[in-house]
Amino acid sequence: MYEYEIEGGFPIKGTIRASGNKNAALPCIAAALLTDKSVVLRNVPEIEDTGVMLNILQSFGAKVKKLDTNTWQIDAVDITRSDIPAELSKKIRASILFAGPLVARTGKAIMPPPGGDVIGRRRLDTHFLALEELGARVSADRKFEFTANKLKGAEIFLDETSVTATENAVMAAVLAEGHTEITNAASEPHVQDLCNMLNMMGAKISGVGSNILQIDGVEKLGGCDFTIGPDFMEIGSYIGLAAATHGSITITGVREKDMRPLRIAYSKLGIKWDIEGETLTVSENQDLKVNTDLGGMIPKIDDSPWPGFPPDLTSIMTVIATQVEGTVLIFEKMFESRMFFVDKLISMGARITLCDPHRAVVTGPSSLHGDHLVSPDVRAGMAMVIAAMAARGISRISNVYQIERGYEHLVERLQSLGGHIKRVNVD
Repeated sequence: MYEYEIEGGFPIKGTIRASGNKNAALPCIAAALLTDKSVVLRNVPEIEDTGVMLNILQSFGAKVKKLDTNTWQIDAVDITRSDIPAELSKKIRASILFAGPLVARTGKAIMPPPGGDVIGRRRLDTHFLALEELGARVSADRKFEFTANKLKGAEIFLDETSVTATENAVMAAVLAEGHTEITNAASEPHVQDLCNMLNMMGAKISGVGSNILQIDGVEKLGGCDFTIGPDFMEIGSYIGLAAATHGSITITGVREKDMRPLRIAYSKLGIKWDIEGETLTVSENQDLKVNTDLGGMIPKIDDSPWPGFPPDLTSIMTVIATQVEGTVLIFEKMFESRMFFVDKLISMGARITLCDPHRAVVTGPSSLHGDHLVSPDVRAGMAMVIAAMAARGISRISNVYQIERGYEHLVERLQSLGGHIKRVNVD
């Protein structure tokens, strides 16, 4: 077991390249099951979650080969099983993404309930309803079972704008007979990446980037060579790290259009950046003051489905706000347990009032001090890393497996930026 040991108070400075989008890589790995041709995926982040997804693929009989750094070749010629091993399924919530491809390819998918972050109830009903609309029979007892003789196109209205349910429905629909319309579909950049990959394989998907997807089923998909887009959640985390430590950073490989919803929220905390081409720069001379709403009212940073502010960054924004002059309301609408990590920030000296499971009022700047922290999930874990690097003294963070599920080579990259961080074996 490992912990992070962090000595805070040192501004970061330097240049890194954005990693591939974790939330795009996971469904794209699952989508490789939809063809018996070779699929090459580039810019796949080297993190725990992608490793688990590749292991699940291999358990089905697919051949997986690493061609180069961040590049994998997948050949799912022979699928020998349609059930996910329980020890792999419980490691990652994205294991549910194999339901659509398995049913479309083999007519059956069996899986234990998926694992993942502990951030409150994360319902799977939308997945079941979408696949049922396409003709699958669903059983949810101790295991989830999906069976279908033949999937058929349908008009699907998702009861929530779920990213993974949209992805499952799309992956099943591309091989379904006839036309499918998915309304209230998620439209995040990672959903767009999946759709673009499938179109490269021969699928017929239109409306990509909108909340209405039109899909004409095809009999067979081919292979592809596809590059995963940049991880705007990681980029947003490093921007926050630079601001909270009063440092600077240059990030290459950025996709400007992904950053537009982030820019609005970060500007409320006085954080600005420049983008030239694919290079984003955060200078060290940030005016870290809360920009109040008209009439001097306390501003709100709240999350919503794309193109709203992404919920995965509300934890990061909470920590940044502790280092900014003024008061702001952080309103996390989508997960009822995500904000509970602020208790640890309060123990470090942050001035935060947790109003309820969804809302926290943050007043800054606060002088944070080191503490022993436990990461509850990927994003709160990274938020704790940022807090520790902004604090005085030594902090230790345990359960770092959760952080490394989403951040590629985090310790090494932070060290390259001047961070005083070590990965310590505590066994």
